[in-house]
Amino acid sequence: MKVGALEEAFPGETRVAVTPASAAHIVKLGHQVVVQAGAGSASGFSDADYLKAGATIKGSAADLVSAVDVVVKVRQPTEAEIACLKADQTLISFFYPGQNADLLQKAKEKGVTAVAMDMVPRISRAQKMDALSSMANIAGYRAVIEAANNFGRFFTGQVTAAGKVAPAKVLVIGAGVAGLAAIGAARGLGAIVRAFDVRPEVAEQIESMGGEFLFLDFSDSQDGAATGGYAAPSSPEFRAKQLELFRAQAPEVDIVITTALIPGRDAPKLWTADMVAAMKSGSVIVDLAAERGGNCDLTVPDEKIVTENGVTIVGYTDFPSRMGAQASELYANNIRHFIADLTPGKDGVINHNMEDDVIRGATVTRDGAITFPPPSPKIAAIAAQKPKEKPKELSLAEKRAKESADFRAQTRSQFTLLGIGALLVLVVGLYAPPSFLGHFIVFVLACFVGFQVIWNVSHSLHTPLMAVTNAISGIVILGALLQIGLGSSWVVALSAASVLIATINIVGGFLVTRRMLAMFQKS
Repeated sequence: MKVGALEEAFPGETRVAVTPASAAHIVKLGHQVVVQAGAGSASGFSDADYLKAGATIKGSAADLVSAVDVVVKVRQPTEAEIACLKADQTLISFFYPGQNADLLQKAKEKGVTAVAMDMVPRISRAQKMDALSSMANIAGYRAVIEAANNFGRFFTGQVTAAGKVAPAKVLVIGAGVAGLAAIGAARGLGAIVRAFDVRPEVAEQIESMGGEFLFLDFSDSQDGAATGGYAAPSSPEFRAKQLELFRAQAPEVDIVITTALIPGRDAPKLWTADMVAAMKSGSVIVDLAAERGGNCDLTVPDEKIVTENGVTIVGYTDFPSRMGAQASELYANNIRHFIADLTPGKDGVINHNMEDDVIRGATVTRDGAITFPPPSPKIAAIAAQKPKEKPKELSLAEKRAKESADFRAQTRSQFTLLGIGALLVLVVGLYAPPSFLGHFIVFVLACFVGFQVIWNVSHSLHTPLMAVTNAISGIVILGALLQIGLGSSWVVALSAASVLIATINIVGGFLVTRRMLAMFQKS
């Protein structure tokens, strides 16, 4: 089938849905790729680059739409673009069906199969198609770059001949994909980073990125798995505690990056006007939720303002488009992975399998019907692990009683095994010939000594599997040493070979164990 990429009509949009690299991958799936002339120019991709990747160039959007089976783009389609589509064509783009009921209805009336990249379920298998996360990652990184551009001082601390420079203090509100990207970028520039999220399970992720998690001791904590990995609306009591925490941080921090946004809802107001007034002159607020009203009371969408007390508030809504080349690469990879799922046979034939969780979740219209909202995926987002119960600490008397009981149980077990062993030896001694009995005693002693020598080695020295392997090798060596002095050349040769092979196994086992232990040691 033919897959066509339109040039984005939205003013200032620099992204493109197919790059030359992704076009080559789509061609390998058996499809033909068609690109509108100049579609990638804003991202640095020329028409010649697409031709080298095996794509075809069409001069206008109308010519492209009439020639292809699948239309891919970045921004949600306009009504004019929907009107140009034919019945049974597939459209893949951001769609936001929850906020665009009229657009959804028009796609249904046209008989278009509409796939919303913003509706890809957040499950492990769909991560490679998660366009929202790809764009949020870029937005979080770019937010730090914008903050640094508007902040009049260093991010990192320095000690120079001219004096000491304190590091900047950055507060990130919301530790989703954008928040974690912002934490990583700010830490990379040397800032002191603090972060807050209503989901306590993200504390480890924040700390692993080098940030400090601001913990709010409140019973109204959330599990992100219940809401598909997103934070859910908070109670009024929790919100009051949250704002109290932020008011305490406002005079201390230099930069605030807010990322709190729930899909399909207006952005919650988390940084109020009095918090802005409490900040130092020269501080910067970057509001990544500006498109949905902003997390800050004073945010103006698509503008940068400076308050009376000298605080700069950045309310841009096009952070991914400000890094068009990188954003296009990531989004185009999401698109080509989705097309790969639609083409399981890699034969250029689209198989729109509505039984597939990912395809069903992202499809919003199909066969003249609205399929939004989708059912919950069979596999939920990863839930927060419940804390393990700490073992009860025993008193001194309980410890002594336990040790005594364990000793008695071990003694009973040993005497039982010795009794059974003695009984077996007695039975063998009564009926076996003397020559066999001598070999049998050697075998039993070899088993016992080899087992005791290896089993008593600390488990920190080698894994249980190697311990058992080395025990068997110890048995082989002991048996071979006892037989190697016999007169038969065959016995001597076999015994020597046994000693050599077993020695290699034991020495090699300990060498491998040593290398394994070295992996956990600091150089």
